[in-house]
Amino acid sequence: MNTNLRVPDFAPVNRRQAIRFLTHATTALFLSSSLLKAETVRSRLGVGMHSYGAAWKAGKEKNPAARFHDALSFLEYCHEMGAAGVQVSVGTGENSHAQTIRHKCEEFQMYLEAQTTLPRDEADSKRFEEEIRFAREAGATVMRTACLSGRRYETFDTLEAFEKFRENSWRSITLAEPIVKKHQMRLAIENHKDWLIEEFTGMMRRLSSEHVGITVDIGNSIALAEDPYEVVEALAPWAVSTHIKDMAVAEYAEGFLLSEVPLGEGFLDLGRMVNILRKANPKIRWNLEMITRDPLHVPCLTEKYWSTMPSASASRLARVLTLVRKNKCPQALPATSQLSFEETLREEDKNVRLCLHDAATFGI
Repeated sequence: MNTNLRVPDFAPVNRRQAIRFLTHATTALFLSSSLLKAETVRSRLGVGMHSYGAAWKAGKEKNPAARFHDALSFLEYCHEMGAAGVQVSVGTGENSHAQTIRHKCEEFQMYLEAQTTLPRDEADSKRFEEEIRFAREAGATVMRTACLSGRRYETFDTLEAFEKFRENSWRSITLAEPIVKKHQMRLAIENHKDWLIEEFTGMMRRLSSEHVGITVDIGNSIALAEDPYEVVEALAPWAVSTHIKDMAVAEYAEGFLLSEVPLGEGFLDLGRMVNILRKANPKIRWNLEMITRDPLHVPCLTEKYWSTMPSASASRLARVLTLVRKNKCPQALPATSQLSFEETLREEDKNVRLCLHDAATFGI
């Protein structure tokens, strides 16, 4: 089965594509000019660590090409690029290390949002609290997390399995809430291709805590066949943090392909989404999550995909397929599987820098 969906080289170029081509050509000159590197312009967009999956792998493996290996070196690297802040795991450690991170943030005038995993049970609460304490000492006031590390339609085969996950998630959140309250931290749970709108907002209403909100990822819920603008509108009242991205789509035999692409290259109305979130929380921070990888396969035409969503209507499937067909990318979606690791590192870095350069275009 061919999912590459390439079009001929002579495919017509629309006005938006032409503008983006010229913008990227200009940006490439900017990024390659040693004369301008010393005059880095500070963006209002921060960088989430998952924008650099390959680079973190290089750091973990002590690859000579590694640009950073921990929260402090990541902060320094993002400062050099002109980012407003970082969203990164800080782990635990000595107070002196936390203070070093805090002082660097103050020196660079950057923010720090930390990341953690929810406590699995009461025994794991000690680990969770230690990470909260360390992040607070390092200067973070927001801690991003997620209930599911994978994707709902890939992780669960039955509704019963999903309901067990729902129960465990609620237990984890209620264990976490008094801990973040104690340390005056705000926990921000991401819509991580796990919760449907009503499930997530219902959980937030049930919890009703000023210390627990949402990291609104503006593209993730497309994978659950939900309208991205409806998702942002619904989650905005609890918005504490963000994952800013643009998305491109294409069809394949079992559903559709979904890819993060540099800001402005996808189909999302980023300005509209930014305005919704800013209105709900004027102090919200903008964290880029530009993941450079192969397209995700969203098999919405298979039975398993809907096994945990039995009440979904046919109109929801029709709407998402209409959205995909209306916004189908005219070129092959970007992929990394055909690249060397070194090429992937370069592509990843280029994509992040393009997003930082273009963010102001969308009100960030």
